[in-house]
Amino acid sequence: MIAVIQRVSEASVSIEGNIKGAIQTGFLILLGITHHDTQEDVEWLSKKIVGMRIFSDEDGKMNLDLKSVNGNILLISQFTLHASTKKGNRPSFIEAARPEIAIPLYESMIQQLQKDLGQAIQTGEFGADMKVSLVNDGPVTILIDSKNKI
Repeated sequence: MIAVIQRVSEASVSIEGNIKGAIQTGFLILLGITHHDTQEDVEWLSKKIVGMRIFSDEDGKMNLDLKSVNGNILLISQFTLHASTKKGNRPSFIEAARPEIAIPLYESMIQQLQKDLGQAIQTGEFGADMKVSLVNDGPVTILIDSKNKI
């Protein structure tokens, strides 16, 4: 499971011109799920995300987590994070999980993030053609792969 975490001052996602989710201070998370991912990846990654200390403290050092800044999460599924670009110019998405595996794990991630954060999060819609807008604060962008946890 791959998560691209962007620290934002605002972010939103719209589908067919209608805003589906929007946040102010927090994380826009692009989540890529592969067919090898499990509930263990969901739990580990959620705790890692919620505990990520990348907000500035009073001294300007990245030392605060989401809860400390009263931040929120906008979670977007993005199968293209598992693109293979080794051969040719057209990416292969063979490592991206099929919907029957990805959807339950995506929904589990929503629930786990809400549990770990202690509040509801905003989301896109799995498989939809979404338009994502954000103001990346910093900019700060972090990549986490649950397969690199050891």
